[in-house]
Amino acid sequence: MPRDARTITNPPTLHDPTPFGYSHAVSAPGDVVFIAGQYASDATGAPVPGDFAAQVDLAFDRLRLALEAEGLGYEHVVRLGTFVVDHDATKLGVLGKALHTRFGDRLPAQTLSGVASLALPGMLFEVDAVAVRPEVPGGS
Repeated sequence: MPRDARTITNPPTLHDPTPFGYSHAVSAPGDVVFIAGQYASDATGAPVPGDFAAQVDLAFDRLRLALEAEGLGYEHVVRLGTFVVDHDATKLGVLGKALHTRFGDRLPAQTLSGVASLALPGMLFEVDAVAVRPEVPGGS
């Protein structure tokens, strides 16, 4: 793949991730879009305090913004990676509710990883995604 074959998107609706060493979304040649881990963050990328449920909702809002910057929505997501600090069954219920609220009965594949901590103090949840662009009728 040529060096310039990928497209990097850091939408103004999300914090600038480059000081942290990543981009919010990268499109590969073809139809696949990779969305970096999104979390409950403010405009500077600092974690927003809150309980687990509030952080899950805000992280999924950030995921939606990253998808929209690529012209996509939740319906285009085929895989999620979720990361939960100090995972337990209660948190699984919260996450399940958030997923069904956003994806209905068409849930993407998902891997949930219970972790001791995440990148920044105060982060309780993070979600990354792989999405696929829809075929364009008559396109090649």
